[in-house]
Amino acid sequence: MNRLEQLKQAAQYIREQISGDLPDTGIILGSGLGTYADSLENPVEIPYRDIPGFVTSTAPNHKGVLFAGRKGGHSLLVMSGRFHYYEGYSMKDVIFPVQVMALLGIRRLIITNASGAINPDFRPGHLMLIRDHVNMSGMNPLIGPNLDELGDRFPDMSDVYNRDLRKKVLREAQADGIELYEGVYAMMSGPSFETPAEIRFLHTIGCDAVGMSSVPEAIAAKHAGLEIIAISALANAAAGISPVPLSGSDVLEASAQIADSFRTVVDIAVNV
Repeated sequence: MNRLEQLKQAAQYIREQISGDLPDTGIILGSGLGTYADSLENPVEIPYRDIPGFVTSTAPNHKGVLFAGRKGGHSLLVMSGRFHYYEGYSMKDVIFPVQVMALLGIRRLIITNASGAINPDFRPGHLMLIRDHVNMSGMNPLIGPNLDELGDRFPDMSDVYNRDLRKKVLREAQADGIELYEGVYAMMSGPSFETPAEIRFLHTIGCDAVGMSSVPEAIAAKHAGLEIIAISALANAAAGISPVPLSGSDVLEASAQIADSFRTVVDIAVNV
């Protein structure tokens, strides 16, 4: 079975599980941010293990369930748990759900993650809209035969994170009293945290935050012609800036502490 057939098989399985309207918006929930799925109306839970072609999410606090439900007048597909390159999966595995969602007809993808703050003016415990990214993973998920049914061989990356949508989200968040930064996100492969020298390098080339995800999904979504909004929870100061050693459990705890503002900003991103 070729790649496109695998994607269509997964899309058909998900379609059969959903009652009512097909989704118009997809959401990928990052580390410590999985409780957003609890706010859906009458959600259908589809374990990843049941979806053809989906691998297993092994990262801590990533539930491994696809939720389908409604909220704010929209039909949503919500990934509670993502696949990371550092888990040993290929980039094709990482972007498989995004390409399936594109085949299901979603037009907007909201990507979320937890990250480390590099910009000294960005305080941990706040949210950052991703304006642009730097792919430091060493891989591009579109390497290999192009899926012409989804997009062009050489997709333009000059406006990955839709400028007009960002402006609307920033305006609505400010009206709700939420301090929302906007900056450049760097993806490193992980799973080790970055060294202080790497953080100094990233700061020098203009990065404001760093994490281990999101960029492959954004590239795949842009290739498929989706509108993209990406929200990063600044869980900690990056290595060499943080006064204490970094740990995964601290990232999860810090992300959970800003869950309320996170839910509000995601709701804004769904509805603008």
